Amino acid sequence: MTRADLWTRVVSGVIFPLHERLKGHATGARLRALEESQWWARDRLDAHRLARLRALLAEAGRNVPYYRRVFAESAFDPLQVRDLADLARVPYLTKALIRANVDALKSQVAGDLRRYNTGGSTGEPLVFFMGRDRISHDVAAKWRATRWWGVDIGDREIVVWGSPIELSAQDRLRQVRDRLLRSRLLPAFEMSPGNLDGFVAEIRRMRPRMVFGYPSALVHIADHAQRRNQRLDDLGIQVAFVTSERLYDHQRERIAAAFGCRVANGYGGRDAGFIAHECREGGMHISAEDIVVEVVGTNGDVQPAGRSGEIVVTHLATRDFPFIRYRTGDVGILDDRPCPCGRGLPMLREIQGRSTDFVVAEDGTVMHGLALIYILRDLPEIAAFKIIQETRRSVRVQVVCAAPLAGATEALIRTGFAARLGKGVNVAIDRVEAILPERSGKFRYVVSQVVP
Repeated sequence: MTRADLWTRVVSGVIFPLHERLKGHATGARLRALEESQWWARDRLDAHRLARLRALLAEAGRNVPYYRRVFAESAFDPLQVRDLADLARVPYLTKALIRANVDALKSQVAGDLRRYNTGGSTGEPLVFFMGRDRISHDVAAKWRATRWWGVDIGDREIVVWGSPIELSAQDRLRQVRDRLLRSRLLPAFEMSPGNLDGFVAEIRRMRPRMVFGYPSALVHIADHAQRRNQRLDDLGIQVAFVTSERLYDHQRERIAAAFGCRVANGYGGRDAGFIAHECREGGMHISAEDIVVEVVGTNGDVQPAGRSGEIVVTHLATRDFPFIRYRTGDVGILDDRPCPCGRGLPMLREIQGRSTDFVVAEDGTVMHGLALIYILRDLPEIAAFKIIQETRRSVRVQVVCAAPLAGATEALIRTGFAARLGKGVNVAIDRVEAILPERSGKFRYVVSQVVP
């Protein structure tokens, strides 16, 4: 065993579990349970999920003001749930409903709650809360999926990620933690040629066993390395984990070729949870012990496997702030075929409809479109938005207003955009009644007409 392998064992077996326990999370115990239950037969898994669903619905009906009212209005009795399909009798939860009922969605017996907000890549920023139990489940599900690929927490890792807020929060304690975990964060929003040279150099210096990031960001690094005649496929990288955007086939091929490794797709979000992850056999397995996924048509009816529709998620570990039949806005297809890997976890066949563009600053710096989304997502006056970059010096922002847009808010938007894109960029703000889809029928909330 090498010294590096020994350190990975120390981190995954001692340091990270201790870190989680100090935060009040039961992540280690949850991981052990998940690594056993992934091999259960489907009947046993479904019985386990049904028991947890009944418990979640019963607790929501007793302790969550929003669901006490909704269940009463819809004459829904959680005690009458006999099958997972009975979930279809519960009304949908939407982002708009969460915004309007954020306090009423908190359980009256909740423990400590932590405030979160989504990245806003759907154009609809969202503030919500999580309890410690849910965080433990989500971290454990991600940890399990990481191990599917022969890597573990503590292996050298490059992460191409982070909102401006997250990057500014890298205080000394977090830096120490990341050094112990051998994880290095590279900002996806700052991809100038000079920074990309530094990214490539850091990846070559660190020789990570895994990389993690947005598909588009990893492709951008790969293309830059190729232009500089720098190899990334000779470093011993085992896997590239990608998430937060739709992974296109050409991106998978480009990342695999550039980094010399397999690509593992992941699907989820801060709001809906860690929904699904790809195994080594190519199956996109749902974290079914914690997540119930329905696919619904335009009329709201649940679709069978093989039929496309909106992905609706019920997270079974959200008793403190329930996500029950939450409409994600994403489009996908369930799969009813068994996976050659032998796991009993159900699968998604396809995930459609998520795409976030890059934008180009006045000086040519390429950055992830979420860099602009983070400026808008927490503004209470804005219900939805779309950002259109017309030229390097011209950006148009369409906003659907939940309240009158104050002059100070407009100034805040323009100042924020100027800070990211350049002082010479003109930012036009258009008030619209609704954000319209593209001619293809898909929604895109960051659209750049500028070629990097």
